[in-house]
Amino acid sequence: MDCLTHTVTNQPPPLADYDVHAADAALREGVERHASPANLEEIRAELGELGRAAGSRQAQEWGEQANANPPVLRTHDRYGHRIDEVDFHPSWHRLMEHARAAGLTDAWGRADGHLRRAAGFVVWSQVEAGHGCPVSMTHAAVPALRADPSLAAVWEPLLTSRAYDPVLAPPAGKAGVVFGMGMTEKQGGSDVRANTTRAEPLAGAGEYALTGHKWFCSAPMSDAFLVLAQAPGGPTCFLLPRVLPDGTRNTFRIQRLKDKLGNRSNASAEVEFAGTWAQRVGEEGRGVATIIGMVSATRLDCVLGSAALMRQAVAQAVHHAAHRSAFGGPLIGKPLMLNVLADLALESEAATTTALRLAAAYDSDDEGERAFRRLAVAVSKFWVTKRCPAHAAEALECLGGNGYVEESGMPRLFRESPLNSVWEGSGNVNALDVLRALQREPRALDAFLREVGRARGADHRLDGAVRDLLTELADLEGIEVRARRVVERMALVLQGSLLVRFAPAAVADAFCASRLGGDRGASFGTLPRGLDLASIVERARPVPR
Repeated sequence: MDCLTHTVTNQPPPLADYDVHAADAALREGVERHASPANLEEIRAELGELGRAAGSRQAQEWGEQANANPPVLRTHDRYGHRIDEVDFHPSWHRLMEHARAAGLTDAWGRADGHLRRAAGFVVWSQVEAGHGCPVSMTHAAVPALRADPSLAAVWEPLLTSRAYDPVLAPPAGKAGVVFGMGMTEKQGGSDVRANTTRAEPLAGAGEYALTGHKWFCSAPMSDAFLVLAQAPGGPTCFLLPRVLPDGTRNTFRIQRLKDKLGNRSNASAEVEFAGTWAQRVGEEGRGVATIIGMVSATRLDCVLGSAALMRQAVAQAVHHAAHRSAFGGPLIGKPLMLNVLADLALESEAATTTALRLAAAYDSDDEGERAFRRLAVAVSKFWVTKRCPAHAAEALECLGGNGYVEESGMPRLFRESPLNSVWEGSGNVNALDVLRALQREPRALDAFLREVGRARGADHRLDGAVRDLLTELADLEGIEVRARRVVERMALVLQGSLLVRFAPAAVADAFCASRLGGDRGASFGTLPRGLDLASIVERARPVPR
């Protein structure tokens, strides 16, 4: 007979077999707000299917296994031949296969393509974040390749395909491909103009031999990469395939895989090129301008990925508090816990609402929308990704000691939480990018302020925050040292404007009071009195089917 102390009580049931999409009110409403009416039912059906898959025990098991069994580098085969391959656990391939089948690399040219893909990315990333890296880069390679229509004609159908084929083979024989990226080098980091990798022209038009290294090559198992190298005309973008058209392997030496804080399921590598064959993308000397289309799209995915992490963290924290009792009653009913959960829910909803607004801007050909996203993506990438680590830590604490145990999944969320702030430019890089846009592209600021101004007069705290921001922007003297302060304020007024216009009154009121009115402390759970905290938390509560 089991000892009585082995009887399990007062432990929440697993948050499993639920619809991740249906349980997320902010995501659902954002899709309905931005989608074309003619496409809405189809999008709902797609996201419903994906949401049920993401919430399934099977998908959760794939995510756990992919992280428990990280990729393994094989530099040589048993006979001593150099192969430079990376082996993944089968669960990684199941995740990738499902992501491709769900259209998470298929946005370009589809009706509401970026919106539906963004919502799907938020839903599916809650299963496991690591495989989102190659999914993101495969999706984002399309705008960069369009700088060379002949290359785009060959590769774009394979990039947007819903087929997943992990075998390294000539692209002509594949139903779909995965792309990676190589920009940074050990001596330069974010300063890509300091790159030393050389590109020497070959006899064939647009063909080059690359010699050098990449310090952080994302997804080294990919079929091809967009990389930067120094051509005779200056920094240039190149397409580097792993397998050449004749079926032989291109020279692509994987020196080692990075031992990372999080993102354990995904491979990141140091690689070397030695006469490696590549094709030029765009003009010589225009490499940064060419690859920036890819960077912009992956920066949006940083916002989406952080929004997904925050949403899953809130879902787990609220679910735990709803099923756990302490000090005479359910945790979710305790005033102080309610304050913490509501504060976390506010941050999550602001991130999701902002991310979907950015995605909708990508679906528009309007010049004003292009100008808006030029500034808003960098602003949001800075702020949303910065909020993620503190958010994950507080959500973990809501589970107490249970949250510190690997089986809860919260440590994996926490380890993943800083990544998106580092990837595609750290906080300083993004803040400086915002300053460049402010100084060189006045239409971008006009478009940004027009978007914020659509809520003018709806909340006095938002109006006051906008006035303070304009005062900051009017004084450009020494603005670089104030860049983070300025970008933070820009992000908050954008989020405030969106929530005032589109969120329930309880959410908008709490956000404006705490984030714009300054009535809060330095930690989560310090919202002021008089707010409808219970409504905010109930809205964020995941409901298993």
